[in-house]
Amino acid sequence: MTGTAIPRLVASLAIPTTVSQLITVIYNTADTYFVSHIDTSASAAVGVAFALQAIIQAFGFGISMGCSSLVSRRLGEKKDEEAEMYAASASVGAIILGFMLMAGGLLTLAPLMRLLGATETILPYACDYTRIILIGAPVMCASFVLNAILKAEGEANLSMIGLCAGGVVNIGLDPLFIYTFKMGIAGAALATVISQGVSLVILLVIFRSGRSIIKLRAGAVSKDIAVYWRLLRIGFPTICRQGMASVASALLNHGAAHWAGADADAAVAAVTISNKVYMLVRSIMIGIGQGFQPVAGYNYGAGIYSRVKRAFRFSTAVGTVIAVAAAAAIGFNTEAVMHWFRDDPKVVEIGALALKFACAVMPLMAYSTFVNQLYQCLGFSLAASILASCRQGIFFVPIILLLPRLIGLAGVQMTQPAADLLTFIVSVPFQIGFFKRVLDKPDALPAAEGTD
Repeated sequence: MTGTAIPRLVASLAIPTTVSQLITVIYNTADTYFVSHIDTSASAAVGVAFALQAIIQAFGFGISMGCSSLVSRRLGEKKDEEAEMYAASASVGAIILGFMLMAGGLLTLAPLMRLLGATETILPYACDYTRIILIGAPVMCASFVLNAILKAEGEANLSMIGLCAGGVVNIGLDPLFIYTFKMGIAGAALATVISQGVSLVILLVIFRSGRSIIKLRAGAVSKDIAVYWRLLRIGFPTICRQGMASVASALLNHGAAHWAGADADAAVAAVTISNKVYMLVRSIMIGIGQGFQPVAGYNYGAGIYSRVKRAFRFSTAVGTVIAVAAAAAIGFNTEAVMHWFRDDPKVVEIGALALKFACAVMPLMAYSTFVNQLYQCLGFSLAASILASCRQGIFFVPIILLLPRLIGLAGVQMTQPAADLLTFIVSVPFQIGFFKRVLDKPDALPAAEGTD
């Protein structure tokens, strides 16, 4: 962590984390792809269900990011026992939260789906899908934490094994359950939950095999409430970001349905598909950032501030190049991309325009993502929470409420890109100020590397 040249170090961690992110998004996108071939309402139901999954992910990712930050910094400070305590406590906390989310969701399923944007024709599909997803919530939350622990200690390749295995299982089971067993949309949800279970079992085997630095021991679980508060406090920016993603998704579904009129289901399906494609690119940025974060956290803990800055600049440069290439590839083929999911002329028309707007701001995605992750992984939770809330909260909510009133459905399609643009603008002074206040000072220790 302190001796390897930054490009090689970040790449060694970012490649497996990016692959893991892509696998996660790909098998979520596979659900959308296979379900979209049922009918347009079923395709729209996946978008409604995503708003609920975002709630589960908010708490699962929140605890895992708090755990990752604390574990990487404690390892950098050579406090291994304290790192193990945070890892074990986060694992137990995630499982408990998962059961709480499962119970709350199942008890309020139908009204919750309406609240998240389901029309009466979408509602039966949405309930069938999310009922099974909720049952898998504890497994999902536990998997997030175990992955985060492996990444925090620099073993991103091991975390990738579990995710990739689950992704392959999901993609294989989707058509089997949906078409062969004629389970419809419920089959897609069951395939997702089984795949997450496979990932969790593999991750547990990795920890039991002794291949990880951190040992998960029941005796290491803390009884101090302050430990769990610390995990949630540091992970709060992620909870904000993912929680806002749920709110944003619900508002987007309601906006698309309202302003499309008779084409409500087609509009919800279109924004669902376009968002899945957009998330495919965003997942690459998040994956690179997850490779950057342990490097930043470890070197910050070790007092080598120059390496934190170099890691940020290198990650941002690589991410921006990839985002520009993706924007070009998708922007010139938006209709073909939409056709691949759903051969419905109205879905293609609405979704293709939404994708064009998204591609216009895609090159800015890497920088704003990494500024937020920099604040978070170093424990500056208030500023990180503000930045995390911008993209799908502070800017998104007023735009989705106002812009469609001015220009109709196009306002719905432009909302997320407009919020992304404003988030980028706000991130610039945050990054410049952070470098000046926190990182522009002499290293406490000399870097052990030769040259970067």
